[in-house]
Amino acid sequence: MDQKAAMRMIRLSGQQGVPVITVDDHVVIGFDRAKLERLLAAKQAARVELGLSVADAMPKAGIEGAFIGRVKNGSAAELAGLVARDVIVEINGAPVRSAADLRDTVSKLGAGSKVRLSYVRAGRRQAAELSLA
Repeated sequence: MDQKAAMRMIRLSGQQGVPVITVDDHVVIGFDRAKLERLLAAKQAARVELGLSVADAMPKAGIEGAFIGRVKNGSAAELAGLVARDVIVEINGAPVRSAADLRDTVSKLGAGSKVRLSYVRAGRRQAAELSLA
């Protein structure tokens, strides 16, 4: 928080030394634990994931995409049949050239979103559909 914002909070609260926390664009002044817990719970609920650990695939090996290192038990990815060593090359029709591409696209989707993935397993291109949790 910059100095102007801090001074504004002091004027609003009438006190110095009061903790001021921001969660996204919401300001929590003092020890309003109920508000802070509500904001953090909403933020956690909004975050979705496939349940994968990914890294950049090796273009030298002739494939570009997100290499799956691990699949979390019970995750949307596991339920869709993805396994370690698969390489995700497309998500919802958009090419995936790196692990960052995959993470960026998934971060923009909401819980319950349907996702279509194309991936390569043992040299064969395959497809899967899953719902984000």
